[in-house]
Amino acid sequence: MSNIAEGFESRTQPLFKNYLGLAKASAGELRAQLYLALDLKYISQDQFSKAHESADKVSRQIYKFMRYLEQNKKAYNIREERIEYNV
Repeated sequence: MSNIAEGFESRTQPLFKNYLGLAKASAGELRAQLYLALDLKYISQDQFSKAHESADKVSRQIYKFMRYLEQNKKAYNIREERIEYNV
């Protein structure tokens, strides 16, 4: 989530796409760490299955979003205007 937020706030299309890729890679890293946690018996098979399924689902959603942005160039115009924040 943090990678996606950082990419969105970068306000450039190439950086946003790059950060989406990083977010997808992080989901893959999490799946690898889940295997390690299971092997070391830090988590149960049930916990592993639920977390792995969630991480896999997120990875697929990010991929679909990346494909959508590539296929719909107009949708890829993220936050071009400057936003003012009142503090």
